[in-house]
Amino acid sequence: MNALITGITGMVGSHLADFLLLNTDWNIYGFQRWRSSFENISHLAKKINNNDRIFLRYGDLNDQSSLISLIEEVNPDFIFHLAAQSYPQTSFSSPLETLNTNILGTAKLLESVRLLRQNPVIHICASSEVFGRVSKENVPISENCSFHPASPYAISKVGTDLLGRYYAEAYKMTIMTTRMFTHTGPRRGDVFHESSFSKQIAMIEADIIPPVIKVGNLNSLRTYADVRDAVRAYYMLVTVNPIPGEVYNIGGSHTCTVGDTLSTLLSLSVRNDIEVKPDQIRFRPIDADLQVPDTTKFTNHTGWHPEIPYQQTMSDLLNYWRERVIREGVQLTR
Repeated sequence: MNALITGITGMVGSHLADFLLLNTDWNIYGFQRWRSSFENISHLAKKINNNDRIFLRYGDLNDQSSLISLIEEVNPDFIFHLAAQSYPQTSFSSPLETLNTNILGTAKLLESVRLLRQNPVIHICASSEVFGRVSKENVPISENCSFHPASPYAISKVGTDLLGRYYAEAYKMTIMTTRMFTHTGPRRGDVFHESSFSKQIAMIEADIIPPVIKVGNLNSLRTYADVRDAVRAYYMLVTVNPIPGEVYNIGGSHTCTVGDTLSTLLSLSVRNDIEVKPDQIRFRPIDADLQVPDTTKFTNHTGWHPEIPYQQTMSDLLNYWRERVIREGVQLTR
């Protein structure tokens, strides 16, 4: 079996590669841009250099010729489409790049598969951000909740979501779409709130910055899953009776405010003198502030349930940043 992961150098892509290497005998092809950082897959360097079940291929979602060449070469049995401009805050300053990469890039990928007349099982990764501003009566959020995207990123993921269903219905392609809620853990990008908090704490503990954490909106409600549970869910999505055209909410079981998450991370710190300071740059113009999923449909279909406790996820995330700060020293305080 051949599996193709777009965005293999991201947090989720790298953890998915780890999971597939450990739990399958599949060959894994990772699609990445030439300028992508190897940080998240550096631990796999020996296997990559030895062509030991994992292979990297360069290209770009916005270059369809590279996608056609890739899919023709790999002839994948499974495609996990994870590559995206994935940060909501960035989309406010770079909306066109976000829309182009996430919508047109997904269309070019699916069109390439269609043109080559291949029939892999395809996972399209949308986002819980498609729901955006949800009224309290619609919480927990089911798959039938209407879309009210609250950022250019969320709008781009609405397009991604609809493309997956369109290609499944119009061309009988085996495509499932997921709307994953907040998922985190080691290798989480520092542009996301819980990872930014952890990074700042690690830098404070190392006496690199003053004991002040910069924050955005602490009142938003989030439901957290561990990234390692998330990639196990993605594997089950494509292997447990995949139903073309289906859409699933996936998420964790621990719901709290962003402020509660900050308190948890501060409780894990060796410092007790850390102050919290609002930073206007970290506030969104509109916030998706009630992110609580109903995952009944996916759990009933696959039997998946989150296994890693929230406290362990946060501890592992903080330790990840502690190790990076010790290894690399000064970091930018994003």
